[in-house]
Amino acid sequence: MKKRRKRKSIVDFRASFPDEESAIRYYESVRWANGVVSPFDETSKVYKCKNGKYKCKNTGKYFTYRTGTFFANSKLGMRDWLYAIIMIANRKNAISSYQLADDLDIPQKTAWYMLHRIRTAMAKENNQKLSGDVEIDETFVGGKNINRHKDKKVEKCQGRSYKDKVPVFGAIERGGNLFAKVVPNTQAKTLVPIVKKNVDVGSSVYTDGWSYKGLEKKYTQMSVDHGKHFYGMILVTDDGEIIEITTNRIENAWSVFKRTIKGTYIHVSKKYLQRYVDEFVFRFNTRKISKYERIELLLQYAAA
Repeated sequence: MKKRRKRKSIVDFRASFPDEESAIRYYESVRWANGVVSPFDETSKVYKCKNGKYKCKNTGKYFTYRTGTFFANSKLGMRDWLYAIIMIANRKNAISSYQLADDLDIPQKTAWYMLHRIRTAMAKENNQKLSGDVEIDETFVGGKNINRHKDKKVEKCQGRSYKDKVPVFGAIERGGNLFAKVVPNTQAKTLVPIVKKNVDVGSSVYTDGWSYKGLEKKYTQMSVDHGKHFYGMILVTDDGEIIEITTNRIENAWSVFKRTIKGTYIHVSKKYLQRYVDEFVFRFNTRKISKYERIELLLQYAAA
């Protein structure tokens, strides 16, 4: 049987990083762009040892490029980690553990572990403070009864009821960043504190009117009501300001997220859903920077 040809991206990677040492040097150049810094004492002088390790003068401790990273205790080489990081950061869509396993010729379980470790670094992007015009909405992740076998159907799992589904809260700054978080429920006592923590006071928030009572005291709140088929409108004030009352942007983000889940992963468990949410937010918030900037940002997050 003719061997399947590897994708061009893999060939390019191998040309850029032909061995383990080249991958290590590249990562060190990104992590320590202004010189090696001790993870134990940032003010300390650092000495390079013959065995490739570094020594912190003030503490006397030794460290390597792996110290303090999510791959610190991994047996995999830096070249494998770098490939995985570049692939997950550089792709427009997500990459599955099966595909990564095939690319690196490693077990699928190992690839799954690598991707989840990388997602823990991506989570550092999912903490942006939002301001200005902010759209807020929740979505529910999980199968629909219509797609289930009759003996596996769940009572009252359609629409707003989230039995057998997982609710996810999201807020998007128009023209800016996204914040998203898996939540236990969609009650006001759960959602309102999240808004207050992640959206600057004085911002204009646009909601679907479901569970956000009480925001009007610190925010300018305007709502649509999908239950009454009111999906939004555009107002023009006396001074010519255009006010767009809609939650279309956050709803579009949820649509893309769900397509990613179905198209790449098919199914994700509730236990790990937040990590997939973090990956999606990372991709969204870095959509305006170059692929090289995105890769280096993720490499920096690896040790942040």
